[in-house]
Amino acid sequence: MKNKMRLSVLAVMMCAVLLTACGKEAANDEAKDRDRMYQVSLLQGLTFGDYYGSITVEDLEKNGDTGIGTFNRLNGELIMIDGETYRAAGDGSVELVSDEETIPFSVVTYLDADETRNLREIRNYEDLCIALDGVVAERGKNRFYMVRIDGNFNEINVRSVNAQDEPYEPLVDVLERDQTFFDYENIEGTMIGLYCPPYMADLNAVGWHLHFISKDKTKGGHVLGINFDDAVLTWDDTDGFQTKLPQNEMFSGFDLTIDQTEDIKKVETNK
Repeated sequence: MKNKMRLSVLAVMMCAVLLTACGKEAANDEAKDRDRMYQVSLLQGLTFGDYYGSITVEDLEKNGDTGIGTFNRLNGELIMIDGETYRAAGDGSVELVSDEETIPFSVVTYLDADETRNLREIRNYEDLCIALDGVVAERGKNRFYMVRIDGNFNEINVRSVNAQDEPYEPLVDVLERDQTFFDYENIEGTMIGLYCPPYMADLNAVGWHLHFISKDKTKGGHVLGINFDDAVLTWDDTDGFQTKLPQNEMFSGFDLTIDQTEDIKKVETNK
């Protein structure tokens, strides 16, 4: 009888432990702020030449499942999709990166769809931005947006960058000599896009910034040109913003009051 009672007590205790653990896990999930952009560093720091990774992929993925950025030493373009982080490298290859890889700049969020619609007859990058800006005008220009565009693209033009060695040069100088371009036709895949509102001019690039990855995860990069007949746009309104600044001497010494508007335009558009 005593043994049975002991077993009953142990069973109750084990259930209590399991329920407590489940409760903590649920609380942690609820505590995640899914409605905010999480930004590592400032784009202005990156354009000055701070390519030192300050956060691991593992930690970045705790703050979102979708986003864009780059890697330590400016080693390729970052595409986070469906909770996985990929590198589109300077040689045109794409790889799933390790949890230990570090990141100097990125913006991620949890892509919780607020709207889905079709985009049709987009013939160039300007057409795409006009279409996306039309949705921004409807939903409000002072919010943050992350989008996902899935389709079969007639043409897509992307670029990436090779890993850099110290001493690091400003990004606009690196792109003049060390970026690589890739043109793809009739390719199925996904563009991940970030919109930053006008008042973000001192923290990031205003407007749209898009990265691409093919469905088979073998091709990708920073989007410079696009042509497609039909694609599905998934739209996420995001009202929160959080920045994690790097803790290195290079970033700490920058004069971030210097206007980098023209350099950022060259970096984003290659023009």
